[in-house]
Amino acid sequence: MYYLLGSMSPLYWGVVIISLVLGGITQAYIRSTYDKWSRVPSGLGATGAEVARRMLNDEGASQCGIGHISGHLTDNYNPRENVLHLSDENFHGGSVSSVAVACHEAGHAVQTAKGFGLAQLRQALVPAVTFAQNTWSIAFFLGMFMRLMGLVEVAIILFAATVVFQLVTLPVEIDASRRALGFLKTQGSAIDQEGARSVLIAAALTYVAGALVSIINLLYLLTVTGNRRR
Repeated sequence: MYYLLGSMSPLYWGVVIISLVLGGITQAYIRSTYDKWSRVPSGLGATGAEVARRMLNDEGASQCGIGHISGHLTDNYNPRENVLHLSDENFHGGSVSSVAVACHEAGHAVQTAKGFGLAQLRQALVPAVTFAQNTWSIAFFLGMFMRLMGLVEVAIILFAATVVFQLVTLPVEIDASRRALGFLKTQGSAIDQEGARSVLIAAALTYVAGALVSIINLLYLLTVTGNRRR
């Protein structure tokens, strides 16, 4: 991607190294934290799916469905279908990690049920951001290759839209974790609260790192484009 920009510069390698380090550290941290608490049984004596169902019923989101999804830590909530998709380990598992992840995803369903504004904004942005993610790099390459700075600026605006989307996502994820921890505070044991907090903080850090990397890359693109103008 960056060859056309003079990618062999120290600035380029600085961006690459920072991105790799941030991504690697946060991914390693979430894996190790999840693995640690996946070996600790939840005090609730139920599977992740069962606890999520309790939370959905208690928090006014009983219409939300719960289904399976393949993979490891692929759990998600689909607001269009109003369904939680839990990986097998979290659907069937009864560990602290399974309960934490399942309740976090249930937190997103509760956001939808209660009309949480930022979650609604995030969902409304999805079509535009999907378009931006799929087109910005093409526009950028063409603009740099053909020396059309107007097209380059459009590409950077598109990339900036994806950064804004990540920044909107952060409080949505934090709020879902807050709802999960609030439920476990009333329903779970002390070990559930401690472990869930550790797992969900680790997960939140991956979103923080992703946003930081995107901001760094945006600043890099702006810097290099500015240099090209001069």
